[in-house]
Amino acid sequence: MTAATSIDRAPRDADVLTGTLPVVRTTAVPVPRGSRLVALDGLRFLAAAGVLLYHFIARETDAWGRDLAEVAPALAPTATYLSLGPELFFVISGFVILMTAWGRSVPDIIGSRVGRLYPGYWVGVLATGFLLLVIWPGKEITGGQMLVNLTLLQSLVDVGHVDGVYWTLWVELRFYLLIVLFAAVGITRRRVLAFAALWPLAAMTARVLGWSDAVTWLVAPYAPLFAAGMALYVIHRCGHTWAPWLIVAGNAVLVLAALVPARMDSLGRNSVHAPTSWGLAMALLGCIAVVAIVALTPVNRWTWSGLTTAGALTYPLYLLHEYWGLWVIHLLHDRVPVWAVLLAATALSLLLAWLVHRFVERPLGPRLRRATTRFCERVRDGGRLAWRNGRRWISGTGLAH
Repeated sequence: MTAATSIDRAPRDADVLTGTLPVVRTTAVPVPRGSRLVALDGLRFLAAAGVLLYHFIARETDAWGRDLAEVAPALAPTATYLSLGPELFFVISGFVILMTAWGRSVPDIIGSRVGRLYPGYWVGVLATGFLLLVIWPGKEITGGQMLVNLTLLQSLVDVGHVDGVYWTLWVELRFYLLIVLFAAVGITRRRVLAFAALWPLAAMTARVLGWSDAVTWLVAPYAPLFAAGMALYVIHRCGHTWAPWLIVAGNAVLVLAALVPARMDSLGRNSVHAPTSWGLAMALLGCIAVVAIVALTPVNRWTWSGLTTAGALTYPLYLLHEYWGLWVIHLLHDRVPVWAVLLAATALSLLLAWLVHRFVERPLGPRLRRATTRFCERVRDGGRLAWRNGRRWISGTGLAH
């Protein structure tokens, strides 16, 4: 992730969302260009590792060749709750994407997201598709499905994911679109707070009323997670006031209302151990709390380079671990102990993640980012020129009168 621009002025009382709440002042935290919260990188990696463990030992699969409940009975119940790694990703994204977008142009934001998202994703689709079509056939996918998946827009045309983990990328992509629209209007502290308060309410209302198109584009039911992360970034950037903390708390309540029933259903159907509603509630609240701890306490000053490395591997690890890891489990489950199988599956997943990061993301990501940014700038400048010329033509013909 890149840094935000230099800090704006300290917030005034009038900037508080309600305009009436008392303000608790602390010193605003500067966010100089080039800074990075490396502890968030480590947190992202832990979230991906939790999803990996869930897929390997707690989500229903026949890769082990036996009843999954017998594989790791001591770890599987905990791994069920670690499946909430995507929810943790969404809170972190709300924080980080707002940080990268604040003060930047729309072409910069689009270029940054395309350069970050697509190179590793393309390799993930092709590598997993090759595995499932050639090396380990069984899952019903097609070459045409792979081609549609390369766009990351397969959900728009009702084409299945090559790998189930891609559902989170579609959620993220819609959030990025909202941030781009927000940046076009102009990102300010007051607008962020209003957006983080009202957007989740609108998304939840659309969900209750069954407005399917609004549910899709308002990113329900995950909007409260992103919004909580955005409010936490405002606190990190501008200091502690009542308004952003109330928004964090309100979104935490919406998270529980929206996701506990849905996750109880999905995990109950797909996991070897069903979760409890209280356990899910505590885990979801923990997703918000742990980001607050990492971003707003002295933890945010950690500078260990290993955390940055872990963050760099997180995205390709998330993209590639499921089927490549299960393939290793399929090959080794009846030959070596469970711990050795898990170690081998994790090692291959990490190796593939490193290869993708080193030979795909690092060389291609910056190039794609610059090319996309330049293209968007040309489109923007062309649109402005056409607008000016159109206004001149209308003025010259007298139609404006």
